[in-house]
Amino acid sequence: MSLAEPVTRRTAFGVRRVLVRIAGVIGVLWGAATLTFIAQQLMPGDPAQTILGGAGARPSVEQLAAVREQYGFNDPAVVQYLHFLGGLVRGDLGTSYILKQPVADIIGHHLGPTLTLTLVSLVAAWVIAVTVTLLTAHRSRWLASIGSGVEIFLAALPQYWLGIVLLVVFAIQLRLLPVIGGDDFSGLILPALTLALPLAGYLGQVTRDEFSSAMEQPFAVSARARGMSDWGVRWRHALRHAVLPGLTLSGWALGSLFSTAVIVESVFVRPGLGRVLVDAVTSKDMPVVIGVTLFVAAVYVLANLLVDIGFVRVDPRLRRAR
Repeated sequence: MSLAEPVTRRTAFGVRRVLVRIAGVIGVLWGAATLTFIAQQLMPGDPAQTILGGAGARPSVEQLAAVREQYGFNDPAVVQYLHFLGGLVRGDLGTSYILKQPVADIIGHHLGPTLTLTLVSLVAAWVIAVTVTLLTAHRSRWLASIGSGVEIFLAALPQYWLGIVLLVVFAIQLRLLPVIGGDDFSGLILPALTLALPLAGYLGQVTRDEFSSAMEQPFAVSARARGMSDWGVRWRHALRHAVLPGLTLSGWALGSLFSTAVIVESVFVRPGLGRVLVDAVTSKDMPVVIGVTLFVAAVYVLANLLVDIGFVRVDPRLRRAR
């Protein structure tokens, strides 16, 4: 067997893997687009009425008919669906019924605050989870039980209730932080903690068992035999292996944080995609609802790709296997 054959096989495997990933991306986005289109069709009310000013407006029959013809509402559902998919392929998410602006522009304008909140929350969740794991995992029984109990408690916290409690305690009672979340860092603390604390519980739970197992592996025993401190073994060896399950969960968490940002941005009156989505659902502005939904689906897909890359960076064995 020549040396070129293993390289050729690894290349073919890599190409197949990329094609499978691309097919998965297309499938997820197509499924999300189809479901949101069906939801749009099942929504009660007349979209032409919404475009002409909502429930309070009194447009004439001729005006309603003209709008239905302009937007293609009179076409069969299959024709509307094909036009809808064609627009998505071209990158056209439509125009807001209420704001009369392209949906892509609306998402781009409000993306910054939500993205900042999501990333800060994810980082904070990892910091909390890793700290609890390093301090309590594979320690004495009572200390390990405390750490496990903290993780279970955090994971069980309802985010809406947690947000209200944090708001009442730290903003209203203690007056340490602002009641309404603004653009500065102080206005970001409570919303980020509302998202980060429950997620930290999940991350800690999936990391703890793997961490304890890693501490018993030969590489950890060998490191201790060479004189490395317990903290060094935990930080340099066990933690690297323990974060792999957490990285998988982070792919789901990143998209989930975007979704739950709706709750947090409503509680703390923060700007962002969450507020846009709530307002769009309330006013039946379906192009905006569909656009934000598809964007969240795309975030899920991108997060999973980043997780795949993260696996290779953390575990070199996966890099050699390609």
